[in-house]
Amino acid sequence: MLRFGTVGTGWIVDSYIEGALESGLWQLTAVYSRKEETGAAFAAKYPGPPRVFTDLSAMAESPEIDAVYIASPNRFHMSQARVFLEHGKHVICEKPLSAHPEDVRALQALAAEKGLVFLEAIMYMHQPQRRLLEDALRRVGPITYAKLDFCQRSSKYDAYLRGEVPNIFNPALETGALMDLGVYCVYPALHLFGAPSAVSAHAHLLTTGADGAGAALLEYPDKLVDLTYSKLGQAAENSEFQGDKGTVSVESISRLANIEIVWNDGTREPVYGSDPKWQLMGNEAKAFHRFIVSPEASRADYEECGMLSIQVADFLEDLRKKAGIRFP
Repeated sequence: MLRFGTVGTGWIVDSYIEGALESGLWQLTAVYSRKEETGAAFAAKYPGPPRVFTDLSAMAESPEIDAVYIASPNRFHMSQARVFLEHGKHVICEKPLSAHPEDVRALQALAAEKGLVFLEAIMYMHQPQRRLLEDALRRVGPITYAKLDFCQRSSKYDAYLRGEVPNIFNPALETGALMDLGVYCVYPALHLFGAPSAVSAHAHLLTTGADGAGAALLEYPDKLVDLTYSKLGQAAENSEFQGDKGTVSVESISRLANIEIVWNDGTREPVYGSDPKWQLMGNEAKAFHRFIVSPEASRADYEECGMLSIQVADFLEDLRKKAGIRFP
């Protein structure tokens, strides 16, 4: 069993902790928060309770943790990850790793130099149903069109409408619809189909400068892949992959939930249902553990994750340039 700490006190950290603990592979021994009282309240929910840190360097120096899960605002991912890597801790960091691909490359190199694992926490890569999706795509024949959609109205949108600037709509924190939701569309597009031959991108910019919604069209010699994402409205349609024998429908591309094949004759074939968020994140925690304790056996999978993280970081930067999204 490995010991881990967390950076961040949002709901996503709770989901990761629950999944990691349920796996039986991890023990929570530390949490970080800028405020002692916030950290204490968060830590009190878990056995131990874990030790509370308000100094990141002190936490990184602690012999009580082997690894850390980082879920802070995007802008702080790389600086915080670097602190832990420099102190010999393995790091799994929430998506997207960074708005700056050169930083991702630098930290991957640092981790390799120190013999550490540096992993992006992206659910898509670590779910067993990903293999079922790939098999379903082969069964419906050559894919000629795909629509990958993640439109989910933000719980912070009402605050924005009142004139506030929530973190998720603050470009100074290097976030917005593309970085928060669009990344879930970019990952399967690049993983399944590789780099496109041409790309166009558009964004709906809010008064804060952040993108509230966006779309991108990826052109391939044999297919079109349409990415749509928004934090201003709720989607009513599924993602889908159209082949010549049928269409693979995916209710949630981020969770790979409720996958089915709709054959050309109208018959429907269920492929996979849905899992709770903690279980999805538990699969991330299991992969993280496997990469640490079985480096040789898992090398191919780990290297694939690392290469895709770089490709996604580069691609997100290109989409932002094309769509006119600027971070200070």
